[in-house]
Amino acid sequence: MKFSNFLFPESRHPDEDGRIIEETLREARRSDELGVEVLWLAEHHFDGNCVYVDPVTFSAALAAATKRCKLGYAVVQTSLHHPIRLAEQLALIDHVSKGRLVVGLGRGTAFNIYDYQGYGIDHEEAQARFEEAEAIMLRAWTEQGFEHRGRFWHLKVPMLRPRPYTRPHPYVIRAASGEASMVEIARHGRPFLMNVQSNEVTRHRMDLYRRTMREAGYDEAAVQGNVEQCWVWRNVFVADSDAEAERIGPAAFAAMTEHRAALRGRIYAEQGVRLKAESAPPARINAKHALICGSPATVAEAIAEIDKIGVGGIIMAFRLGPMPHEVALKSLELFMTKVAPAFRRTADCR
Repeated sequence: MKFSNFLFPESRHPDEDGRIIEETLREARRSDELGVEVLWLAEHHFDGNCVYVDPVTFSAALAAATKRCKLGYAVVQTSLHHPIRLAEQLALIDHVSKGRLVVGLGRGTAFNIYDYQGYGIDHEEAQARFEEAEAIMLRAWTEQGFEHRGRFWHLKVPMLRPRPYTRPHPYVIRAASGEASMVEIARHGRPFLMNVQSNEVTRHRMDLYRRTMREAGYDEAAVQGNVEQCWVWRNVFVADSDAEAERIGPAAFAAMTEHRAALRGRIYAEQGVRLKAESAPPARINAKHALICGSPATVAEAIAEIDKIGVGGIIMAFRLGPMPHEVALKSLELFMTKVAPAFRRTADCR
């Protein structure tokens, strides 16, 4: 099982943005030194929930700042981007990173209507824009030139330059927030990124994913190969003792989830519009499911439960909400030096 760091830094005030961006660069460099497999980046706008905002631009900085780890998007909100511009940017970053790019794509946020409002995009069009944009990008990376006439774009595209470093194109993976979209991805024989879910739901979806691929005609080698490229998301806080972890981790997680909901609630109060109404609290805001917290031994036990499910890797967010940079960095270092080695030894023995 692979371990990664989801760089999802929060900034509570515009005056803090620059400092937190610089701290995130330092966290990225340290992650690379510690052997983190992938640095994942998010895309959120206008609320400070993700301070660098634009994962594409920020990944270019990370490509220059790191040497070994892969750089992934979890995810690019594809419906907010022009597909040719995005294809050019990613081809360039693929070169700068020497093929370390993991292009995670999704339609866009399922919760923050102000992302779409700020970009002048109808959120009802998000999925269709995503599907059309991805198809255009794949053609741009692999064809000498083409014309496209679709619902959202009419294009006459010469050969894209630069051509991607990775042939035929950078590695592309999709996010699946719901079970139906995960099943569709499985039918097409593609791996996926799973958002925060309980272990029970994670196990159910991974079993369903395997079964769906088999029913679609894929052999066991293909199924297992895909599973090894699937990732699940958890928030993680490691401290020297369980008591210290419980003192810091849950409070930071609660502050983070409350802050992420605050602007969404304010927009609803001001405008009377909401992108998605939730009938029950989702796993992503439930610390029981979304947060792994404790000493290295306690965290290792929780990671072992996910390992039993059978996934390729865990997307782990270490800096939670207002947590200071130094505290998050210690948590990361404890995980990579005290927790991760046990799972690497287990993998080496298989």
